[in-house]
Amino acid sequence: MPSVPSTKLRIRQKLGKYRIEKRLGEGGFASVFQAMDTIMGTRVALKIPHEPLVDDQLLASFRKESRLLATVDHPGILQIKDASIINGRLVISFPLGMETLFDRLSRRMSFDTTMLLIDQLMEAVAFAHERKVIHCDIKPENVILFADGSARLADFGIAKVARQTIKGCGTGTVGYMAPEQAMGRPSCRSDVFSLGLVFYRMLAGQWPEWPYEWPLPGYQKLKTRVPQSMIAWLRKSIEINGAKRFPDAVRMRNAFMRIRPEATRFVEKQRAKKRAQRNSDTARQSKVRTRRAA
Repeated sequence: MPSVPSTKLRIRQKLGKYRIEKRLGEGGFASVFQAMDTIMGTRVALKIPHEPLVDDQLLASFRKESRLLATVDHPGILQIKDASIINGRLVISFPLGMETLFDRLSRRMSFDTTMLLIDQLMEAVAFAHERKVIHCDIKPENVILFADGSARLADFGIAKVARQTIKGCGTGTVGYMAPEQAMGRPSCRSDVFSLGLVFYRMLAGQWPEWPYEWPLPGYQKLKTRVPQSMIAWLRKSIEINGAKRFPDAVRMRNAFMRIRPEATRFVEKQRAKKRAQRNSDTARQSKVRTRRAA
């Protein structure tokens, strides 16, 4: 990826109606800031492409992709609030979440929370695939979590503009993309692969890596958390051969909904065993204390 100068914006600097508060991240295409909308009185996330990349071609691509994104209106997809040229910069405004899934994965996540996030992400991607829209860069950094417990997938459309703009940047993010996508042939199956990798990490606690040969890292933990039917579902999602994968997130979601009740029963059974073991240990310790007291 070519080296691109950072967008030089200072904390507390005004950019149109926005006041920059802090930098949230930076990549080869853009920098992301937390800012205050001084007119609406709300905080937003600003994605600002690096100035050397902004030309008529980029703006034309951005307009096309933004209009396409507007047709994919779903609670699980992060929509653009506003896009403007301010002081020669393209400034794209989004709702500001609490953190990304990448941040959240640094802390323990319960099974219930994991399943809730999987539900939301699959529904969002399935909705897009039904409308023939693919993401091409599904990764934890592009999943934004909000205080109400909702998750929204960011960068629909913008990921495509970035690919077209930065020569040699590939077709996604290395470590998250399907083999055919790395060769420049992304499809709905590629999004399925990326979703499978993210879900495996959420459930197993480790990232599977190339060549994705089973058993994958974290497999022993995975076996204690979900039934074999769900492991088979994950395995099909991240098949190297795209023809053996789910063809899109719609089919992936439908298969998940069939095995979800079994996964819930499996976890409830595991929890019941742990409770029984704790009660047994407590009773045993109580008997020991009683004998000692006598």
